[in-house]
Amino acid sequence: MDLGVRDRVFLLSGASRGLGRATAEVLVAEGAYVVISARGEEGVQRAASSLGTARAVGVAADNADPASAERLVATAMAKWGRLDGALVSVGGPRPGTALDSEEADWRSAFESVFLGGIRLARAVAAACRDGGSIAFVLSSSVRSPIAGLAISNGLRPGLAGVAKTLADELGPAGVRVNGLMPGSFDTERQREIAAASGDPDAARRRTEATIPLRRYGSPPEFGRVAAFLLSPVSSYITGSMIAVDGGSLRTI
Repeated sequence: MDLGVRDRVFLLSGASRGLGRATAEVLVAEGAYVVISARGEEGVQRAASSLGTARAVGVAADNADPASAERLVATAMAKWGRLDGALVSVGGPRPGTALDSEEADWRSAFESVFLGGIRLARAVAAACRDGGSIAFVLSSSVRSPIAGLAISNGLRPGLAGVAKTLADELGPAGVRVNGLMPGSFDTERQREIAAASGDPDAARRRTEATIPLRRYGSPPEFGRVAAFLLSPVSSYITGSMIAVDGGSLRTI
């Protein structure tokens, strides 16, 4: 299927690795231009180079910095003169329980995951002149809490509510807003969480046993869904939370 994104421009935060990187790869393969961001300069430049400097620009940016959103949008406009949407993703908050997570960790995550995501969505929406698509990378914790990830459990559902609200507010301008709820994918983040258990192989086996497809997802499987949601092919989908989780969520 032709996604219809050739020569369109997308901004992807947190995209030097993992699910964001996989989405950027799909978009570039379909002929789009991308601005990818991540906190580390070396990592984001390496990722942009691998995508091809003719179609990808890397920018070191921290979503917790109030100036980052406008700077990323300005990069896209200066380089290609347009912006058609964004994948809004940030690194997962520090693992921990609700009782033992430090207040400083809650504040830090709120700045990057919540406020940073909202700032980026607002800046992108203002730059999308002919409609566009914004997709938030959330988590299955939007629907069901995940043990040991209390901060994520607290922030992701709230951000899903904001995404739904933005879909209402931006719909008349032709800008669509959706959320993606990834389950367990074979990413560095997932491996870090498994390693915290002390026996990562056993942790993976336990998790895979709860997934109807009995395996972790691969990042390209997420990337294809995210690219579809950003593309004009999904032009009548907005305000939706879409699970990409191998069937893990037990909610309807």
